[in-house]
Amino acid sequence: MPTLGLVVARFNRSVTEEMEERAREAAADAGAAVEETVAVPGVYDAPLAADRLARRESIDAVAVVGAVVTGDTDHDRVIADSTATRLSDVSIERDTPVTLGVTGPGMSGAEARERIEKGGEAVESALALVAELPDP
Repeated sequence: MPTLGLVVARFNRSVTEEMEERAREAAADAGAAVEETVAVPGVYDAPLAADRLARRESIDAVAVVGAVVTGDTDHDRVIADSTATRLSDVSIERDTPVTLGVTGPGMSGAEARERIEKGGEAVESALALVAELPDP
């Protein structure tokens, strides 16, 4: 049974709680176990948590969920771009799949709520990578 780490951003919690629920459902449906969940303040904080989980021998993959909504500045784009880059770096550096279930940037809160299924999709992607990646 594959084991997952799950990183959940608390910012925009009304959305990310549902994303987390979808992620857990996807894991259960696939017969995978979520070994540990780490809640972080926002998506910008996710790479460090993902890295800590990816270091563990017992973790096969890490799924990250969060929502970045737009504001009055380009801050949402900076946060989303930086987070995506660093999560990709963690995946390569730790040789562990780290998937991005982070919605945004450039969306409203209502649009974020319409995309809660991305939590489950992050888990599905993580499990697909575990199954399909060749041994190093």
